[in-house]
Amino acid sequence: MTTKILDFIDGQWTDAKAADLLDVVNPAEGASIAQVVMTPSTVVAQAVEAGHTAFQEWRATPVTDRIQYMFKLKMLLEEHLDDIAKTITNECGKTYKESVGELRRGIENVEVSCGMPSLIQGYNNEDIARGIDEHMFRQPLGVVAAITPFNFPGMIPLWFLPYAVATGNCFILKPSEKVPMTTAKLFELIEQAGFPKGVIQLVNGGKETVDALLDHPLVRAISFVGSTPVAKYIYSRATANGKRAQCQGGAKNPVIIMPDADMDTATRIMADSAFGCAGQRCLAASVAITVGEAKNTFTEQIADAATSRKVGYGLDEDVQMGPVITKESKTRIEGIIANGQQQGINVLVDGRSKTVGGYDDGYWVFPTVLDGVPPESDIATTEIFGPVLSLMHANTIDDAIALVNARSFGNMACIFTSSGSAARKFRNEADAGNVGINIGVAAPMAFFPFSGWNDSFFGDLHAQSRHGVEFYTQTKVVVERWPKEWSRQF
Repeated sequence: MTTKILDFIDGQWTDAKAADLLDVVNPAEGASIAQVVMTPSTVVAQAVEAGHTAFQEWRATPVTDRIQYMFKLKMLLEEHLDDIAKTITNECGKTYKESVGELRRGIENVEVSCGMPSLIQGYNNEDIARGIDEHMFRQPLGVVAAITPFNFPGMIPLWFLPYAVATGNCFILKPSEKVPMTTAKLFELIEQAGFPKGVIQLVNGGKETVDALLDHPLVRAISFVGSTPVAKYIYSRATANGKRAQCQGGAKNPVIIMPDADMDTATRIMADSAFGCAGQRCLAASVAITVGEAKNTFTEQIADAATSRKVGYGLDEDVQMGPVITKESKTRIEGIIANGQQQGINVLVDGRSKTVGGYDDGYWVFPTVLDGVPPESDIATTEIFGPVLSLMHANTIDDAIALVNARSFGNMACIFTSSGSAARKFRNEADAGNVGINIGVAAPMAFFPFSGWNDSFFGDLHAQSRHGVEFYTQTKVVVERWPKEWSRQF
């Protein structure tokens, strides 16, 4: 019997029987492994109402008590890490090692949220005027929701959930309908941790589910990670309805390779960045800009690294890269490569039309390297979201930085160099929210915000850390006076 992924509403696993069902497919096999309910707006409304009811008691629960649930969740995630990691690999396609690394990053956020008694503190001043004191408190918003993508089904929900809940909000998660099994595992642990009913809820589905969250007047804030067109849609509709919104969009992440870089290290790290998770991450390196004499050496070495990378089913031994998420993604990525080739771009390493033995129906796109990509071309500016690395060349670091900044995205930019001067110049001038120096994936730790600029982010406060605390709380300023003559009356 096919597994059916249900919603988790008001402390109960709920089957929206009238809802449509969508197949969940293992991308390495091209075969259905489960079905997920597509939650209608009426059921979403029930979840919101349940969250609103639970909020009154949850917000009054001392923060020192709220974080005890987070300690329990952290312990349960550690105990079930192997099982959840295998689930991620089966429905998302990434390697087991990548799945474990993803969960580790998610658990970091649960750990940081356990420090909420300090993070949520306000501040005060005594005697701002004679006999008058002033205080600032942080209070939760109410019901908040997150809409998360397929590429990190274990980690990205945990960018939001721990901060929202530990600050006293009630949280609703709408995960990608492509990868609901990981989220179901997560919610089984949430249930075991004993959170009060209505505090954390799960609604699966597609656009109708999302729009219901965006339009419901009791949903106070929306968090989102996905492509830039959808991020713009979510941000526009949420804010038009008076909600707070933080919307992480797409990326086209450039990396400069200076001639003084340790070329072996730079190549190894760049291959992991560009081809890890099949290039399906918002911090994947997608453009390598070689400077001066770095061109020939790096081009040769990255081509060898791409050709030799072992592709296959992520639970198989020694596999370094898995499939892309869907058949449609494979077709789209191969079409972009073909269009570039027609425009005269050299396909130095071609990952199209390849299969993995025993998994002929999988959605395979092998590592691909495109050489001599013009900065003005579509490939140079389009988020491919696949294992495709474009190569450009610049004569100077100033020319390279100009190429870095001549794009609409601003999620990440990196440089490989042994020069402190070059690194400092790049750090100061690169137009990106996450910057790496001799780093291929500049992913912030959980106690730093996940920054993004330009068309890579819409909003003011990012995910994680203090930004998450500020996003999920509203400030209340209290000015008070207690004259002595009043106190004598009692």
